[in-house]
Amino acid sequence: MKLGYLRDQGITSPRVIAAIEAVPRDRFVPDESRAAAYDNRPLPIGRGQTISQPYIVAYMTQELDLRSSDRVLEIGTGSGYQTAILAELCAEVYSVEILPSLAERARALLDELGYQRVRTRVGNGRHGWSDYAPFDAVIVTAAADTVPLPLVEQLADGGRMVIPVGPDGGPQELQMVRKSAAGVVSTSPLLPVRFVPLTGAGS
Repeated sequence: MKLGYLRDQGITSPRVIAAIEAVPRDRFVPDESRAAAYDNRPLPIGRGQTISQPYIVAYMTQELDLRSSDRVLEIGTGSGYQTAILAELCAEVYSVEILPSLAERARALLDELGYQRVRTRVGNGRHGWSDYAPFDAVIVTAAADTVPLPLVEQLADGGRMVIPVGPDGGPQELQMVRKSAAGVVSTSPLLPVRFVPLTGAGS
């Protein structure tokens, strides 16, 4: 396994490890970066965006504790790599990308690799995708100043969301947002992170 070092960093979920092994990360980075595709660092994918380092992808996925029956909303399709990981683990993935060029490229690659249970669209991720809500889990792959309220509202009772929160260039924290079976929302810190900012206006 080219990403075998993830186990040493605390990625212990057999399902997440199997998903990581199944998805060819080198297909999701630009040609000039393919030699570094399996290095544990973020890589540029164009338009000022990055593909997160493998550890962060694996960690966020593991924290979501996905079930095979789950419906997941992803904010920030980017290269489509995290999208493919999610599709290996759950029933349905709905992914929103604000940049049309990235969305088109990711959709084409996901289709080529056979990920047919993924729906994608171009839009402002801060607004979520209300047509298909509620979602069992939400994952946000760019940092918001605050947790967008629409994403909380579209989280199912008993659902969970992993999201980086903090200013661009400033201290950011990966947070776990949980909604209880009774609809009560709680937030807890996970670890310090550094993400590109979540673009698009709205709360």
